[in-house]
Parts: sequence; structure tokens; C-alpha cells
Amino acid sequence: MSTANVTVMGIFALDLAFRSPRLPVWGETVVGSGLQVGPGGKGSNQAVAAARLGANTTFLSKIGADAFGEIALRTYQDAGVNTDFLVRAQDEATGAAAILVQEDSGENAIVVCPGAAETLTKQEIDRAEERIAASACFLTQFELPIVLVEYALALARRRGVTTILNPAPGLPCPDSLLALCDYVTPNEGEAEALTGMRVSTIEEAEAAAEQLMERGAGHAVITLGARGALVKSATISQHIEAFNAGRVVDTTGAGDAFNAGFAVALAQGKGLVAAAQFGCAVAGISVTRHGTSPSMPRREEVDALLAKH
Repeated sequence: MSTANVTVMGIFALDLAFRSPRLPVWGETVVGSGLQVGPGGKGSNQAVAAARLGANTTFLSKIGADAFGEIALRTYQDAGVNTDFLVRAQDEATGAAAILVQEDSGENAIVVCPGAAETLTKQEIDRAEERIAASACFLTQFELPIVLVEYALALARRRGVTTILNPAPGLPCPDSLLALCDYVTPNEGEAEALTGMRVSTIEEAEAAAEQLMERGAGHAVITLGARGALVKSATISQHIEAFNAGRVVDTTGAGDAFNAGFAVALAQGKGLVAAAQFGCAVAGISVTRHGTSPSMPRREEVDALLAKH
């Protein structure tokens, strides 16, 4: 296994995950069956997962000087994530998320508030330019303001770094932003938000991927939950099967697990199909565990699962 540098830009949010028989409707209270508190935020989860998978990982973000921020720092210290460009804001609160998990299926619904990360500036991104330039891959998402996402992707592209956009949560975005992405990795709902196309079958995922490439993305990867992923390039269009690593207990963070695995595999020189297979294996393990960051597997676990297949 070769070591590679990966930089992730995104948010940290302290996750409060509530398990219940079903989701409440507006105005209703449902008695839950469990509560788990732990580190989360898409970018943070991806950085933790990438570090556990063996990459030299830097996380670019902003947190508050508060108790939630201290949890973030301990999380990165434990995972081995570089925090040289994790800014601490004295007058902003660290982000938080409320996660509702349906106890039988493991499906979830999430409300996230980025907190201090939403005040990240272009100047603070610029300070990380040399670290980004030394990376094999730069990965970001849509939990930060899109203007910052586009700015950072452009910086990474200028420095010749492979760029990956995980467009989550799903939002429409300009073609100018997609043109900065070597890889764009939406799930079905995010692909629908980006393209306006229904994405419920593998064939529809392929059509959405084609549109994303026509609009400027170099490659498109549509993640399909329990059905795996659809990868598309100028010469490849292939369905990648999901990995069964055990009983599914919580799908929260599965997309983050996939994206981290995909980025690390690309950074270590794997091609599109192999990188997506690696990402599916990482996600397959993560859904057998509760939580987001705590569910991210280590490299030896992923290698063992791949060896079985």
C-alpha cells in the first residue's frame, strides 16, 4: 500500500443521532429508542475515514472555541488527521446536526447547521494552498457556501490536483463549477437535484452521469446505496456492485465512507472502476455500525473484505 496526500475541505458538526420506530410528522412527538452523540459533518467524516484508510490527510475547515470544537480536535488527533489549516473562531459556535434514524431499516433524515465553518474565508483557504498543491486529491462537498467550494476547486485545479466534488446536500450548481471537477459523486437524490432528471434505476443513473459530463465534469460517479454505484467516463460506463459486510444497522455516513475510500484509492493510483469498488467496500463496512465518524473502517478491514471478493 502506497501512502498519498489527501486534502478535504468541509465542516465538522457534532452529531446527535436519535433512533426511533419511525420519523415524526410536523407537530408530533415520537418516543425514541436510543441516542448517540459523536463527531460528524460530511467533510470531517471523510477526513477521518481517509486517515484511517492510510492517507496523509489534511482537513481544511473552521470550528468554534467551545466544547464541540474540543471534541473535533480529539477526533482528529485520534484518527491522525492534520489540523494545520483547521481555523478556530472565537466568536462562532461549532456546527451541529440532528440525525433521525429509523431503527428497523437504518435509513435516516438529517438537519445540519455548519456553525463556524460557514464563516470560512477565501483568505483562509489561500493559506492552505501549498498543502493542497502537495495533495494527490482534493475533496469537498456542499455543506460550505458554494462560492467557497468553487473557489477552492479552482485553486486545486490551478495547482494540478485531482478534484472530487461530493455535491451533498443536493443543490443545483452552475456548469462553471462542474467544469472544475475531475470527479463528481452524487447519490440518487443529489443527482436529481443537479440534473433535474429522475434517478431511480441504473439506466437513469447512467443518463444523469452523461448529463453531468456534458456539463463539464470529467467523470461522474452516482452512488446507489444498497445497489452500489454507477461510474462513467468518456470510455467507461459500469455498474459497481455493493459489498455485503454484515447486517445494516445505520446508513448515516455511508456516502462519506464511499467518498473517502474513492479519494484515497485515486490518490494511491487506482483507476476509476477499482477506486469505486474500494469506496463501495468502505461504505459496506460503515453501514454495519452506528454513527458517522465512529463507523469508518480502518484499512486492514477494507483489504480483508476485498480479499473475500
